[in-house]
Amino acid sequence: MTGSFSREPLRLLRYRELDSTNDEAKLLAESGASAWTVVVADCQRAGRGRRGRSWQSPPGNLCMSAIVRPSGSLAAAAQLGFAAALAVGEALVPRLPPGRTPRYKWPNDVLVDDAKIAGILLESTAGRDGAVAWVVVGIGVNLASHPQDTAYPATSLAALGAAEVTAEMLLPEVAKALRAWAERWEGEGFEPVRRAWLRRALGLGGPLGVRLPRESVTGRFVDLDRDGALLLETETGPRRIAAGEIFSAAA
Repeated sequence: MTGSFSREPLRLLRYRELDSTNDEAKLLAESGASAWTVVVADCQRAGRGRRGRSWQSPPGNLCMSAIVRPSGSLAAAAQLGFAAALAVGEALVPRLPPGRTPRYKWPNDVLVDDAKIAGILLESTAGRDGAVAWVVVGIGVNLASHPQDTAYPATSLAALGAAEVTAEMLLPEVAKALRAWAERWEGEGFEPVRRAWLRRALGLGGPLGVRLPRESVTGRFVDLDRDGALLLETETGPRRIAAGEIFSAAA
């Protein structure tokens, strides 16, 4: 992929409460809002994650959605999810207690101590020419609290011993890192993003299970391909998985 983003300045739109920062950002994008318009809310009434799952967004956590206007196809734009994970990881590293490191769970979660601390939701649309018109990158980070009743364990910075970190502190760091990684992706392609993501990939080299619509697949997580698909080595040979849900990182 080649090209460059418009050098629009970051524009922060702050709200006390919204149903969803992604929904607000999508409305703004459809109305012509510039790239790097970032919607932030103190809390969301109806936040959501991938596959329509509810995302709890009480006050004290970070809820943000950024409008990005890349070149290229909708399929390629999905790679921005990996760039967003890297941005969250970079912002968290100096805030975490010693010995704690963020890890990336395919396709778009950030974990600490094998528990989810952040989630990412990409939503996009194509223009009349078929190219991507805009992408909304939604990011939620558990700072002050985390849900207790989730299928996959969750955590927060407060639970990890960093209760002093606020959304106001983390927001500019995440936004700046997201822009830097997105611009690198736009200019250099997916490869540098892929390499950086793999350095902290959860389960790389070990057994992994993935739930698909009609089956579950287990194998050894060997790589990401050049499009961001998961590559597993299974008992029946190599398997490329473009979308699915990881249900286990243990044998």
